Amino acid sequence: MHKLPSQCRVCHAWPGRIICDDCVARFAQPQPRCQSCALALPAGLAHCGNCLKNPPPLDRCLAAVSYGFPWAGLIQAFKFHANPGLAHAWGVLLKSTPWVEPALEAADWVLPMPLSVQRLQSRGFNQSLLLAQALAPAKTHPTLLLRIRNTPPQSSLPRHERLTSLKDALALDPLLASHVRAKRVVLVDDVMTSGASLFTAAHTLRAAGAAHITGLVIARTE
Repeated sequence: MHKLPSQCRVCHAWPGRIICDDCVARFAQPQPRCQSCALALPAGLAHCGNCLKNPPPLDRCLAAVSYGFPWAGLIQAFKFHANPGLAHAWGVLLKSTPWVEPALEAADWVLPMPLSVQRLQSRGFNQSLLLAQALAPAKTHPTLLLRIRNTPPQSSLPRHERLTSLKDALALDPLLASHVRAKRVVLVDDVMTSGASLFTAAHTLRAAGAAHITGLVIARTE
């Protein structure tokens, strides 16, 4: 079966991949990041100052790129303009990021950040679930981690309100909660800004006995 040619969504080269190799080489070079929150750091540092003072509930956090040109527009298209086909391209980009493949191989579960029923109905799909399925379909569970309360979009809230807005919004399916005890979990989301969503999910998993939790995102805001 012949694969139809595609156009790069970044440089518009034709034919090419949805995100071509030249654009990955130009715009997605690996850079040193905080091991706990994926914030970009100068070379030689393992953790940012904030994580040293206030260690987050993640054992590791990985991001493919910084949130900016050209990735911000593509993520918006993926998330808000019915472009689920980009999930495969993001999966390829993430798997080329240092330490992502070992984290996926070691994981027992790869869990997407859940959407509320209301947001899922309005959007039509959960972009984090598509990412998880592109990365590790056999380990992805779509409903183990649940959002049980609708909350305002994190991007609409000031930083100090983001963690409090998610209080009691996430839970594990009570019939499946024991499945994470002593397991290694990778949490998947599209963008990490304050870390509120991933940290809240990690606290929920930690309370259920998860042994190791890695956060994995396409982009980290700086």
